[in-house]
Order: sequence, then structure tokens, then C-alpha cells
Amino acid sequence: MSDQQEALTDVRTPELPDRDCPLCPRLAAFRATQRAAHPDWFNAPVPSFGDPTPALLIVGLAPGLRGANRTGRPFTGDYAGVLLYDTLARFGFARGTYAADPSDGLKFVDARITNAVRCLPPLNKPTGAEIATCRKFLTATIAEMPKLHAIVALGRIAHDSVVAALGARPKDAPFGHGAVHTLGRLRLYDSYHCSRYNTNTGVLTAGMFHDVFAAVRAELDGAQPARPASREVTSR
Repeated sequence: MSDQQEALTDVRTPELPDRDCPLCPRLAAFRATQRAAHPDWFNAPVPSFGDPTPALLIVGLAPGLRGANRTGRPFTGDYAGVLLYDTLARFGFARGTYAADPSDGLKFVDARITNAVRCLPPLNKPTGAEIATCRKFLTATIAEMPKLHAIVALGRIAHDSVVAALGARPKDAPFGHGAVHTLGRLRLYDSYHCSRYNTNTGVLTAGMFHDVFAAVRAELDGAQPARPASREVTSR
């Protein structure tokens, strides 16, 4: 394991998965295959990026093959990260230059990012059982954030996992792009996932994505948020 891999792994707490987490046999087997094929890649459960004290948590689906699974940092090295990190910088949640590399020096400002599923799933599709098994790590991440106020869920699976982690009922917080839900002390903002497919097909535009983070920024700054239009869907 490289120094970079060790440094990224060391940010985990005992409540989060270790490098050889065995809880999902299919994901563990796929991880072993990737380690054999790409021994210089991270190939482990990807930790959250950012310290535990911010007001904002962004929750994605799972590591991408050549993104976080390769680099060890969420949304780093794949197409989705370009729009995400540009947007975070635009609204003051990140500083520095995103260069698709964990050593690029990018820093979060009052924000943190994690995934609903920590390990790379085949074809980027975790099973329901894998999502449920990994949810305890999402719950632990949320619990260790004392100043957390807002969560942005990227896509339906991330939304559903956050709702379950918070002990809420799905019918009380239906997913829709631009939807905003109050769940206890937290506010949950929904967005379509910033995947290449969604942006290439126009399901998600940069403007739509910016609207979600503009609303979060306004709320955290104490301004009256301009709520983006909600578009309910079954996935994305």
C-alpha cells in the first residue's frame, strides 16, 4: 500500500469500514479483482473527504471505477467530479484548484462529502442488500458531525439511504430534483446525480445543479433560500 493510500485510510474511525471490509461478499470479491488488475489503485472502501465539523454533507452513490476507487477521494478522477467540485467552489464550499488528484490541494470550506456505499460496485450498481449493509457507515458519519445542518443527496439511492439513516419514512420525504425536506434538525436537499449520463442527456444541467447549491448557500448564510423547482422522479 502506498503512502497516499495509507494517509487516506488513516482518516477512518473505528465505526467506519477498514481497508478489507468483508461485509458485502460480492463487493469484496470485486475489490480483490481490481487489486489484482490495478495494484497501484486505492481499491478499498473510500473514506469521507473533509473534516467532521462542517454544516454541509454531500452524499453520493458509490465510488466510480476510475474515479474514487482509483484515487481514494470521493468524486475525484471521474467526470462527475468536474461539475461537483466546480459547483462547490462557485458557492464557497471549496477552495483551491480541482485537478482530479487527491494531492491537488483542494480544501473544503464548511463541507464534507461521502457515499452511500463505500466500495466500488460492479457496473456502478450496488444491490439493495449492499446499500442497506453499508448504511450503518453513513449513519455513523452523520452522527459524528455535531454542526451538521444540511445534506445534499445526489440521486435517488443516496436520498433513500439518507432518509433511512435518519430514521424517517420514505413517504414523508419523496425524492425530486430541487426538493427540500426537514428531517428533525436537518434539511435534506435533493439533486439528480451529476453523472456523465445525466448531464449529457440534459436530465441535469449545470444551472439546475447550481440552483440546489445556491439554495443551500442561502440557507446556511441565513438568507431566505430561493427554492429550486422540484421534479419528482423514480431514479437519477
